[in-house]
Amino acid sequence: MRHLRRRGFVILLGAIISYILYEQNSIENAGFLEDSLLEIETHLIKREQRNLKVSQVSVGWHLGHSLKVVNTICDALTLSNPEKFKGNFSASRLYCFTIGYIPRGVGKSPKSVRPTALITPEELLLQLQTARKKLRSIEGLDDKAHFEHPYFKTLDKGQTKRFIKLHTEHHLKIIRDILEK
Repeated sequence: MRHLRRRGFVILLGAIISYILYEQNSIENAGFLEDSLLEIETHLIKREQRNLKVSQVSVGWHLGHSLKVVNTICDALTLSNPEKFKGNFSASRLYCFTIGYIPRGVGKSPKSVRPTALITPEELLLQLQTARKKLRSIEGLDDKAHFEHPYFKTLDKGQTKRFIKLHTEHHLKIIRDILEK
């Protein structure tokens, strides 16, 4: 009898941990990025500032990159076929999503989401407006809409939103450090 209670406890504990990990590894609410986008907007005027002790690129580069990532990923979700979604496991995704942090200097951004050499305030503002529209548009997508990440493998809509949030926060932290020092 005692063995059965212990086994039941282990199963219950496993279910609770699985639920917590699932909740931490995806985002379902609309407007999940609005605070970050508002912060991006406040940094637009500081786009030319640099601090080589923190980053080799300017605040504007980080802003442009973050917004390009949001817009590119939203497009990928929209174009994906939910019927072709296949879940998968990624240890790096599980680790980063669970701790809520992307380590600095580990990954390299693809050329498609790197900003151009000249980053104008008009370009950044347009990207910001586009990001807000695209983020609203993905809310109506199927939960199995997906995106292929180079390190985290295939992400469904909830996981993709979690990645967008973590990635944007990663670059906002770098921007804060550039501006602070």
